[in-house]
Amino acid sequence: MRYDRKKDISPKYLLLALTIICVALMIISFFAQDKISFIKKYTNMVVSPIQQGINKIGVWTDSKLENLKEIEELNKKNKELQTQIDDYKEQITVYQNKMAELEELRALYELDETYPDYNKTAAHVFAKDSTSWFSIFYIDKGTKDGMFVGANVMCHDGLAGIITECYDDYSKVRAVIDDNSNISAKIMPSNALCTVEGNLNTYQEGVLVVKNIDKDAKITVGDKVVTSHISERFHQGITVGYIAEITYDTNNLTITATITPAVDFDDISDVLIITDKKQDIN
Repeated sequence: MRYDRKKDISPKYLLLALTIICVALMIISFFAQDKISFIKKYTNMVVSPIQQGINKIGVWTDSKLENLKEIEELNKKNKELQTQIDDYKEQITVYQNKMAELEELRALYELDETYPDYNKTAAHVFAKDSTSWFSIFYIDKGTKDGMFVGANVMCHDGLAGIITECYDDYSKVRAVIDDNSNISAKIMPSNALCTVEGNLNTYQEGVLVVKNIDKDAKITVGDKVVTSHISERFHQGITVGYIAEITYDTNNLTITATITPAVDFDDISDVLIITDKKQDIN
């Protein structure tokens, strides 16, 4: 028969032994503090730095967690602010476009007031030919809006061109700077008759050529050039441009001049069309 030693030790004796050991240690600790103080000292020397290091790590960890939380909150606020900024930018763009439209409408209104004798309607330019300038462009009104071939087109400070083709919903306009443009005009205040020729090459320098001016005409730089009453296609009195330079021709019979156009053909967005036909006015 095998002998089982575990059964010989009763649990109550084991508990009693542990209790006696604990009591003995407490008594020793109470009555022999001086003798074991050096043990506590060296123990503290080892344990205290570790405990301080652990505390510092805990504090550092807490601060980093707080920083991460703050960063997350800042990122969230930043996204919200960026969204607001994007919205404000869109609103500013809308306001700027509206202001530009308002300025264009104001300019058209002033132009309309300058020529009260003619009936007019506004139109928007939606396309142009491939040239750098608006020498040929298209407006968003056609025959169903009362447009017709030969209708005079104005913008900025004066004459822009004439409608050459007209369809149901849109019309084609040839500008006064186009090579095929030719206008019977006169120079004010002398009433000297002349011819304004469209020329894209000279417009590169910002001017158009004016020919057939009588050599005795009293003209000076800055004089206004307007459409003449003898023109078959253009209503009279519409500003074409202003005299920029005067040259006496070698034939001693005529003068040639250049004018700065009344319209900036680098950018045209809205125009006024005279709805009166030339023959109806005359």
